[in-house]
Amino acid sequence: MATFTSCSFSSAINLRFHLNPPTSYTLKHRIQLRRISKRNFGRLIIRSFSGTDGGNGGRNNGDGKLEKDNSSNTATATTTTTASDDAAEDRRGAGVAKDSEDSPPSVSSRPTLVGSPYNNFQIDSFKLMELLGPEKVDPSDVKIIKDKLFGYSTFWVTREEPFGDLGEGILFLGNLRGKREDVFAKLQSQLSEIMGDKYNLFMVEEPNSEGEDPRGGPRVSFGMLRKEVSEPSPTTLWQYVIALILFLLTIGSSVELGIASQINRLPPEVVKYFTDPNAIEPPDMQLLFPFVESALPLAYGVLGVQLFHEVGHFLAAFPRKVKLSIPYLIPNITLGSFGAITQFKSILPDRKALVDISLAGPFAGAALSSAMFAVGLLLSSNPTASGDLVQVPSTLFQGSLLLGLISRGILGYSEMHAAAVSIHPLVIAGWCGLTTSAFNMLPVGCLDGGRAVQGAFGKSSIIAFGLVTYTMLGLGVLGGPLSLPWGLYVLLCQRTPEKPCLNDVTEVGTWRKTLISVAVFLVVLVLLPVWDELAEELGIGLVSTF
Repeated sequence: MATFTSCSFSSAINLRFHLNPPTSYTLKHRIQLRRISKRNFGRLIIRSFSGTDGGNGGRNNGDGKLEKDNSSNTATATTTTTASDDAAEDRRGAGVAKDSEDSPPSVSSRPTLVGSPYNNFQIDSFKLMELLGPEKVDPSDVKIIKDKLFGYSTFWVTREEPFGDLGEGILFLGNLRGKREDVFAKLQSQLSEIMGDKYNLFMVEEPNSEGEDPRGGPRVSFGMLRKEVSEPSPTTLWQYVIALILFLLTIGSSVELGIASQINRLPPEVVKYFTDPNAIEPPDMQLLFPFVESALPLAYGVLGVQLFHEVGHFLAAFPRKVKLSIPYLIPNITLGSFGAITQFKSILPDRKALVDISLAGPFAGAALSSAMFAVGLLLSSNPTASGDLVQVPSTLFQGSLLLGLISRGILGYSEMHAAAVSIHPLVIAGWCGLTTSAFNMLPVGCLDGGRAVQGAFGKSSIIAFGLVTYTMLGLGVLGGPLSLPWGLYVLLCQRTPEKPCLNDVTEVGTWRKTLISVAVFLVVLVLLPVWDELAEELGIGLVSTF
């Protein structure tokens, strides 16, 4: 059976077991396996072993050692200078004293893993996973950075840990020796001088910290990742195609919403399709063509809100030199659109940028939606605009406590306390836009609200906010009939929190936190439905009691 081994890996293993042969697989083995890099993986040699007599190589004698076959040709493991350096570094990391600085590298004629429960195939599998995984930080670069970047005047390193989703980076833990923002700016500048554009440096809160920094605030650590690993990948052609398809579907769902708003004018078979939950067969589409033109203004309003939403994101990102992906609109037949998925295509500089860019989109969409909603209500109470009004069930206004109360205050009790209410299509467009903006401001996952809460209150806070939000959506407390589809959409597409900023420690300020708190409170009022008893008392909709 032909197997592949890395020269430096074999040498490190041989030296470790020569000094202190273990009886079981220990943490040291795993550390050595993780240190196989792509540059060492290129130095592979083939060793041929045969399980039968007369084959080349060696065979297992049953006690974990390789027994030499008299008729075999031994394979020599070529040990390089890099391998000996790696082995020496391993000994220092494990607390093993170095015998001599000038001692020659250990050369073994046959790499034997004494007492290791892993065979060659399993070790090769580990190396293959290492090769296919993300590019890790070069150990030689780590030594240079520790010697030239950190020190008494900036940050004194005491230990190192893996950093990143797959441990592909290095997290330096230690003691801060100055104001964190000044130290971080100095380290970033020095890292660029030493390594160029090879790495990104992150300032994060120290994990599992037992106390705060003596200068105030949380203790900080510095993580380092390769740029090709930490920075988002560029948008591909297929992603542009998917975005175009979703955009066309969103246009169709917006037009369908406009047609459904004219329910009092539609033919009976079309009305049955929209109102009867048991209706399966769609109506003849030619019957809908005369109503498409009158449905376009509402469709324009729904799409305009989404356009304002995305423009808000881009305007806030541009001065901070943050790149955004093309928006992926999510069609929905009830609201026209559930919003859009917009990804960051560059690393955010700090948490203030995360909060500002996240809030800019929903606030822009909500501003346009509020204007359309207010103008629509005023036109609905104007007798001269009666020809443009459409009739909707009064129970529609029970879908939102805040919007229902505003409608009740402008239209009056007699108008709202009826089976159907005549309103302008702008009311529907504004209602749908405000509902969509409120859904996207929920503090969960990678939604705009989740990003804003994460930036303002820290990554740990998003777990508590997310748990409460998922519970309220599951119980139907928020969003009413739309709570289940929206919750599934978030779980499938937006559940992952945003990645850390370069400066993920500096606070965003009191006014940003206050603004987010007020926004979340208004979101709850918009998405909170009105139950029948309260609706009857407030005069929102006509509630029939039996």
